[in-house]
Amino acid sequence: MSDNYRSREERRRAMNDNKPEGKSQGKPKKKKKGGLFRKIVAAVLLIGIIGLIAGVGTFFAMISDAPKVDDSVLKNSFSSKVYANDGKTVVKEIGAQKRTYVQYDEIPQVVKNAFIATEDVRFYKHHGVDFYRIGGALMANFKNGFGAEGGSTITQQVVKNSFLSPKKTVKRKVQEMWLAYQLERKYSKQQILEMYLNKIYFASGEVYGIERAAEKFYGVKSVKDLTLDEAAMLAGLPKAPTTYNPVTNPENATKRRNTVLNLMAKNGFITQAEADKAKQVDVQAHLAKQTESTSKYDVFIDQVIEEVKKKTDADPFSAGLEIYTTLDTNAQDYVDDVMNNKVVNFPNDKFQAGLVVVDNETGGIQAIGGGRNRVSGGLNFATNMRRQPGSTIKPILDYGPAIENLKWSTGQPIKDEEYHYSDGTPIRNFGRNYKGWVSAREALGRSLNIPALKAFQATGADKAKEFATGLGLKLDKEDGEAYSEAYSIGGFRTGVTPLQMAGAYSAFANEGMYNAPHTVTKVKFPDGTEIDLTPKSKRAMQDYTAFMMTDMMKSVVNESYGTARAVRTPGLEIAGKTGTSNFSADEKKRYNIPDAGEKDVWFNGFTPNYTISVWTGYETAKDGYILSANETGMAKNIFKHVITHISEGKPKGSFKQPDSVVERSVEKPTGKDLKRPSGSTPSSLITKEYFVRGTAPTKVSQTFVKKEKEEKKEDKKEDKKEKKDNKDVKPKITASYSGGAISVNWSAANAASDTTFTVTMSSPNGSEQLASGAGAGGKTISNPAPGATYSFTVTTNTGESASSSVKVPDSSDQATEDDSTKPEDDGTTDDNQNEDNSNTDQNNGSDQGDDSSTQPDDNQNSNNGSNNGSNNGSNNGSNNGSNNGSNNGGNNSGNTDNNNNDSGNANDGNSGNNSNNGGTTTPPADNGGSDSGSQTPQTPATPSTPATPATPQQEPTTEN
Repeated sequence: MSDNYRSREERRRAMNDNKPEGKSQGKPKKKKKGGLFRKIVAAVLLIGIIGLIAGVGTFFAMISDAPKVDDSVLKNSFSSKVYANDGKTVVKEIGAQKRTYVQYDEIPQVVKNAFIATEDVRFYKHHGVDFYRIGGALMANFKNGFGAEGGSTITQQVVKNSFLSPKKTVKRKVQEMWLAYQLERKYSKQQILEMYLNKIYFASGEVYGIERAAEKFYGVKSVKDLTLDEAAMLAGLPKAPTTYNPVTNPENATKRRNTVLNLMAKNGFITQAEADKAKQVDVQAHLAKQTESTSKYDVFIDQVIEEVKKKTDADPFSAGLEIYTTLDTNAQDYVDDVMNNKVVNFPNDKFQAGLVVVDNETGGIQAIGGGRNRVSGGLNFATNMRRQPGSTIKPILDYGPAIENLKWSTGQPIKDEEYHYSDGTPIRNFGRNYKGWVSAREALGRSLNIPALKAFQATGADKAKEFATGLGLKLDKEDGEAYSEAYSIGGFRTGVTPLQMAGAYSAFANEGMYNAPHTVTKVKFPDGTEIDLTPKSKRAMQDYTAFMMTDMMKSVVNESYGTARAVRTPGLEIAGKTGTSNFSADEKKRYNIPDAGEKDVWFNGFTPNYTISVWTGYETAKDGYILSANETGMAKNIFKHVITHISEGKPKGSFKQPDSVVERSVEKPTGKDLKRPSGSTPSSLITKEYFVRGTAPTKVSQTFVKKEKEEKKEDKKEDKKEKKDNKDVKPKITASYSGGAISVNWSAANAASDTTFTVTMSSPNGSEQLASGAGAGGKTISNPAPGATYSFTVTTNTGESASSSVKVPDSSDQATEDDSTKPEDDGTTDDNQNEDNSNTDQNNGSDQGDDSSTQPDDNQNSNNGSNNGSNNGSNNGSNNGSNNGSNNGGNNSGNTDNNNNDSGNANDGNSGNNSNNGGTTTPPADNGGSDSGSQTPQTPATPSTPATPATPQQEPTTEN
C-alpha cells in the first residue's frame, strides 16, 4: 500500500507539473471559519473567569472586616467631643440632645416624596444599591468633573452615617454597598426611610431629624403640618445645610427649594402647576422667629460641624467622634465679650459686627465673632454673610498682582487724575479731588480709587483674578454678572466674608504662603481611624510681593495720610487696610439714607502673628446706616482691642525683609519714572522705597540740579540788576544857615523803598552820626559856633555818598542870615535846593494832633535826652526834615515831653544821636510859623554859655 501510495503521489505531482502556468488547478481547499474568533472568546471567558474569581476573592476580603448591622447603632446616636487647640480641653459634647424621633406613619407623604425625589428616586425599586444611578453618576462626573453627582442611595447614606468612616476608599465603598444590601434584607423600605429621616442633619444648633427641623424652621407642632413648599425646602437642606439655610441665605434657599419642586414634578409626585404655585411662596414667609440663644462657643462649633460634614461626610451628632480644633478659648472668650458690649460701646442694638481671628503661620481660626444678639441657627456675620469689601480688596486685586507680575516697587508712580473705566464710565475718588503723581504706597494709604483701577488695568483682569483665587476668593460669574473692572475698588455684587478676607490677608503676613482658614485639625472615629484635616500650605505669591505689600499696608497705619492711624498700638507692628461701601441710589431713596450714610465699614489688619478681619454695619438697609464717628470707627476700634488682648504675653515678632527685596532712596514721584536723588534734591522730597532686587532705579534725577543752575543764573541776573540799580541811586545833601541855625536835608534820586541813609556831621567839636534810617529826611542844628564850618555827608546802603558844608558867619556878619553852600558832590543837581526853609511835613495830620496837646511854654521846655529832642524836625522818617511850619504856626516850637512817646521817639533810631545830655535849647527867632525847635549837638555849640535848667513838662491831655 505504501508503494501504491507513493506511485499515486508521484503521479499526482507529475500531473501538476504538466499543467500550464497561471491556470487554476481546481478549487482551492476551504479553511475552517471562526477559529480566531473562538480563540478570542475563549481568552476573554478565561480572563473573565479568572477576574471573577479574583474579584470575588477581593470582595470577600474587603467585606470580611465590615461592621455588623446593629439595631442600636441604627436607631441611637453617639455624641462627639470637641477639643480646644491644646488637644486636652473638651469645650463641648454634641449630639443626640435635641432629637425628636418620629414614626414612619406620622410622616406625611408630601415629605417622603420630597426626599425620595431629591435623594433617591428609585428607592422602592433597588435592593440597597442602584446600579443605574451609579452609571449616571459616573457619566455626570466624567462630563462635569469628579464630585458633580453622587451615586449613593438613601440606604447607603444610612449605612455610611451609622457604621463606616468617611474615608473615600474603594474598600469603604465596597463595604457600604455590602451593608446596604444586608440592611435591605433585614429591614423594610419604610423602616429604612424612617431611620434616614430621623438621623439626618439640617442646621446648626443641633437641628437633627425631620421633626426637630419642622419645629425649628416653621414652628409647627408636628411634621404633619408641613406644606408642600416647606417640605421641599427641608428636603433641599441636607446637601448643604449652611448654604441653603432659608434664615441666613434666602436667595440660595429659594433656588434649592425650586430645584426640589421641579424634581417632584418631573418624577410624577406632584403636577407642574402645583410646583409653580409652591414656587410663588416667599421662602421666608412661614419661617418661625428664631429665639433660642446660643451657648458658649456655639458660633465656633457651628463652623466645626460644617467642616467635619463637608470634609468627612460624617455626622458629628451621631458618629461618636473626637474632633480636635484650633479654638483658642482665651481669644474666643474676649471676642464674645466684645460682641456682648463689654469692651466697646456699640451705637445701638441693631448695629452688627462680624470678625475672624486667624493664626498666620497655620491658618487656624483662633476665634469667631458671629454677630451681636445672635440666636441659635441665625446668620453668622463672620462666616456666612457676604458684603462688598470696599477698598480692602485693593491689596488683593490691584497692587498685589502688580508687584507679583510687573515687579512694581512700593514707590511706583501713578498719576491720580480725572479718569474712567474702559467702558467710559467715570470713576472718582472719595474726596472728589486728585493728587497728581503719587506713589503706589501713598495711593493705597490714602485709599485713592483711580490709581487702584490703573494698577488693576496694568496687570490685567485675568492675572488679578488668578492672584485673588490663590488667596481663596472665588471671582467667577455671580448671578449672570461677570467679574469686571468695578471689582478693583470693591464693587462686588455678592461680596466676601470676614472668614475669606482673614485667610487672604494672612498670606501677606506669612511670606506669601496661603493656608486656608480652618477650625478642625483632625477627627478620630470610634474604630480608632484618624483623619488629618489640616489644609496644605501653598504659595500664593512671591516673598517680595508679600513683604512689599505688607510694608505698603504699614503706611496705612503709620503715615500721617493713612486711613487707619487709629489702630496704632505701642509695641506691635501692624499693617492693614480700611474699606467702606455705599448704598445704591434705590436704597437711599427707599429708606431715606443721606449721601454720607455708609453701608459697610471694614478693617482687615495683621501683625506678624495674627490676622483679624472685622466687618461692621447693619443686617439690612431698613435697620440703619453708618454715619457717626463712633460707627465709622468701630471696625478699627474692635480690631485694636482684640489684637492687643491676644498679643499680650506673646513674642511680638516683626516682618522680615527677604533677600529678594532691596531698599533705596528715591525722589518723590513727579513723573512716570522714579530716579535717585541728586545732591541738590531737597531732603523733604527724598523718600525710601522697596524694590524687587535688580529693578531699583540707577539714573540720578537732574530736576533739582537744573533748577539750581537756573536759580544761580537768575541770582546772577538779579545781582547785576541790583548793582545797576544801585549805581543809579544818586544821594544828595544840602546844608544852609538861617536864623541862627543850620538846616540839613538829604534825599536820593531813583531810591528804592528799602534804601537807607546814614548822615554824619563834622564840626569844630569833632565828628558824629547825625541820622540813620530809611527814606529822605532833614535835620536842624541850633546855635552853631560863629565862624565855624560844618560839613555833612550822606551815605546809602548801596555805598553811594554825597557831601555838603556850610560856614557859620562871625558875630559881625550876623546881618546875613542865609549863607548856604552848594553840595560838595560831583555837580549833580539837588532836588531840594529850593526847599531849604519850606519843607512840608507829609504826616502833617498826625503830628498836628499830637503837637497841639503840649503845654504853651515855648521858652522853658527842657530836653532830658530820652525823647531824642523836641518835635522840631525830630521825626526824620515821617516828617521829611525840619517840619518847618507843620505844627500850625509854631505853637509847639521847642516843646519836649519826657512822657509823650509820640512827640519825637520815632526818630529813625537816632535817640542816642539827638540827645542833648542836659544841653540848652534856645528858641530861634520866629520864622513864619516854621517848627524850628531843633536840638543842638551833644556838645554845646558855645562852650562858654552855661546850660539852662530844664523846666518840668506837664502830662499831655489827649489820648493816644
